[in-house]
Amino acid sequence: MGNGNGALSGAVIAVAGAGGPAGRAALQRLAEAGATVIGSDNDPQRLAEAVDAARYAHGGATVVGDTVDLLDLQSTRDWAGRIEKDFGRVDGLVHLVGGWRGSASFTDTELGDWTLLEKLLIRTVQHTSLAFFDALQRSDRGRYVLISAAGATKPTAGNAAYSAAKAAAEAWTLAMADGFRKAGEEGGPTSAATVLIVKALVHDAMRAERPNAKFAGFTDVKELAEAIAGVWDKPAAEVNGNRLWLTEKP
Repeated sequence: MGNGNGALSGAVIAVAGAGGPAGRAALQRLAEAGATVIGSDNDPQRLAEAVDAARYAHGGATVVGDTVDLLDLQSTRDWAGRIEKDFGRVDGLVHLVGGWRGSASFTDTELGDWTLLEKLLIRTVQHTSLAFFDALQRSDRGRYVLISAAGATKPTAGNAAYSAAKAAAEAWTLAMADGFRKAGEEGGPTSAATVLIVKALVHDAMRAERPNAKFAGFTDVKELAEAIAGVWDKPAAEVNGNRLWLTEKP
């Protein structure tokens, strides 16, 4: 681990939604693998803490935080351009922008929840994918990684808005993958868009709050970070347009 000569050594990776527990774990794991990591989050305080933690865990690693409005396409495009200008390349965008709203039953669904989730879970995917596509295509190891939920494939009554938003984000990402496939022409894709699917995420603070909970089928954020890093170990053709299940397939 962290020997610095793997697929991520010297790679430049952007992480959207870097301030949450999954983002923190991803920053640390990518930094450990020798990548230069640029995180963004809509909470500057949370972002600063996540960046500091990753820098502290891996002295000498380049980990920076950037305040970006991912709900604005131009500011997202500017972010991609800034990274390429500052670091010479962009080898990845890990999409960890999350959010959840649910209801007690199907008919209790609040359409206001859809309005919020459509922004968080779909609009941010649209903007990051459009903004980063060209730079990732220029990379010799470009990867766009979406984190999705099993609910997109098997929605439950109280999760209509969440599941539909996740399903739309998956479809959008798979369309991006087809773009990479077409751009790669005869030799197959050189860059890839892929979807990692969890049931739900768990982290140490959640376990501390609920010591008796089993969290069955949940993926620990550290395991997720490991799977994210692993996307760079596989050839583009193997991961492009594929869903990788980190939980049991429904």
